[in-house]
Amino acid sequence: MHMPEMPSYAIGLVFYPGMTALDVIGPQTVFSSLPGVQIHRLWKTLNPITTDDGMVITPDTTFAESPPLDVICIGGGLGQNAVVDDAEILDFLSRQGKDAKFVTSVCGGSEFLARAGLLNGYRAATHWAAREKLASLGVAVGTERVVVDRNRMTGGGVTAGIDFGLTVAAALYDEDTAKIAQLLMEYDPAPPFDAGSPEKAGPAVVEKAISFVSGSFDQVKAKGVEI
Repeated sequence: MHMPEMPSYAIGLVFYPGMTALDVIGPQTVFSSLPGVQIHRLWKTLNPITTDDGMVITPDTTFAESPPLDVICIGGGLGQNAVVDDAEILDFLSRQGKDAKFVTSVCGGSEFLARAGLLNGYRAATHWAAREKLASLGVAVGTERVVVDRNRMTGGGVTAGIDFGLTVAAALYDEDTAKIAQLLMEYDPAPPFDAGSPEKAGPAVVEKAISFVSGSFDQVKAKGVEI
């Protein structure tokens, strides 16, 4: 009896200085538990990059060396404004996005996709603090944790990357495979506070959070991140 071959997928996670680590670490944790997956951690060079919270991460594949990707994903970060118009990043996303099975992002990463011309005519999610900016680029912004519009899959802010990763897993394989990944991660969130969205957090907390974001560049630079 001939057994069907296990599908194999090349998944690319784009790194850059000042990115938010959890934007890609959440999905990567999901993807690494899937059968037949090769994950490429991508940047212009193989030099270590520093995330917006000071974590040092080393890419393993350059843009030039990247194979064709089945899934291309980029996250956001407090340092993204310094590179969101970077021609090399946008060109790489555009080239890979043309033939990818899924074109994806987490958090503010959807702005990169929009600027690369990959969200024209698509709905997308982003961090709540970046919704107006994404809308100004002509994107129909959804407020869901994960927005799926044909082969565009986008996650909301930071922790939504895990929900996003599980959504991609189910699309690549099936729901049972995604459920296994969820169980292996013991992803059963029960936060101590119900303040994970602007609607739930209330005006006072939202105002303080916006003040934090407005000073984010100084905080990132203080951690030694070159942006």
